[in-house]
Amino acid sequence: MEDAKESSTNLPCEAIVTEKNSSKSGSSAASRRRRRRRRTPVSSSSPPAALEGEEASAEAKLTTKRRSPGKRDSSQDSRERVVSGILELGWKGKGGKGGNGYLRQLDKNLEPQKDDPIVPQASIRKFNLKAGSVLVGKASGAGAPTMRYVESVDGMEMSEHRRRRDFKKLTVIDPDYQYEVGSCEQDGQVSMRILDLLCPIGRGQRALLVAPPRSGKTMLMQQIARAMQENYPDVHLIVLLIDERPEEATYWRREVENGEVFVSTMDETPKNHVRLSELVQARAERLVESGKDVLILLDSITRLARAHNHQTGGKGKTMSGGLDSRAMAKPKNFFGCARNTENAGSLTMVGTTLVDTGSKMDQIIFEEFKGTGNMEIVLDRRLADRRIFPAIAVDRSGTRKEEKLRTRATQHKVDILRRVLSRMRPLEAMELMVSRLAQFGTNQEFLGAFSMDDVE
Repeated sequence: MEDAKESSTNLPCEAIVTEKNSSKSGSSAASRRRRRRRRTPVSSSSPPAALEGEEASAEAKLTTKRRSPGKRDSSQDSRERVVSGILELGWKGKGGKGGNGYLRQLDKNLEPQKDDPIVPQASIRKFNLKAGSVLVGKASGAGAPTMRYVESVDGMEMSEHRRRRDFKKLTVIDPDYQYEVGSCEQDGQVSMRILDLLCPIGRGQRALLVAPPRSGKTMLMQQIARAMQENYPDVHLIVLLIDERPEEATYWRREVENGEVFVSTMDETPKNHVRLSELVQARAERLVESGKDVLILLDSITRLARAHNHQTGGKGKTMSGGLDSRAMAKPKNFFGCARNTENAGSLTMVGTTLVDTGSKMDQIIFEEFKGTGNMEIVLDRRLADRRIFPAIAVDRSGTRKEEKLRTRATQHKVDILRRVLSRMRPLEAMELMVSRLAQFGTNQEFLGAFSMDDVE
């Protein structure tokens, strides 16, 4: 008996520890099972397999709701897609970030949209991107995607884009090529033939159309647009209407087929007038840098200056008529960008100014722009009242350095015509021009009938 007790007390330590651990693990496992039963009671009416099936179907319904057609899957948002548009810089809207760029769409009238692709500020600085450039690249992300890769700028590869010169550094020269708009067969062909004779439009011309109300300026602008589309389809035509009537916007969009029409109607804010004009100016400058010839028909400079005056908000000195002294800087910059360049494209502009409206501000705006252009077309209300079109005042209209647009022989005959018309009153002179031109098929035939005896 003593030997048995002694053997039991002399068991190895490992065995004792193992026995204790096994007893503890058994008790802990039992306690875990008891706690699990208390937490997850199983209904006696349905087996566990049926419960799992119901949970799976409920989870499937939730997944279906999450993947409804109205919401995109995250895997689809991460995919890259090709995007394009005209770059606008520095616009801050809902959710916008200062310094980023946004790709505006031509078919949306360059208006900000919620899903416009975003161009990061880092890409703008890296590639020296400018406002008005047409970008093509790849973007990814939900809603407004972020551009990750730029493939081309204004139709050029990135290496070619880096080599082109800035618009302000291009060499500016006088207009040296005439756009003959009188050869287009249309209802206003006589009006365009008179323009070719008395006020020729050159490549890079900066023309000011001075018009009182109801003098036919809109009709004259539409005839110029129609003739340019017909005779010079390679010239990029841009029509910019500021504070215009909505019905006029519809007519212009239907009339211009080979060009672009941008409209900020009279029910838009002055801020939108200014934003649209600045973006259109930037687009025209980028086209000129790319070597293209551009024509802008602006209606009107007066309303654009009014919008800038409203945006200035009285920060400068107020002049007569309520015009802020700083309000004319940007409209003059817009009109002054029209030019002919020696080593790139050209930008021709015909802008209208309103006179005799009874507004002191309109008269001051006209005086500010008077002399800034190198061509003036002045319309006479008296001619329009007598239904004589074009209602051009012959004695006050003309083109500077027009001898560079014509041959010496043609210019000599035009000088003879000017001398004859200068002896008449403006009403009689235009009536004579319209009646005589109707007798000849072309301007060359008409000028060929002149001789030195006509001025004696």
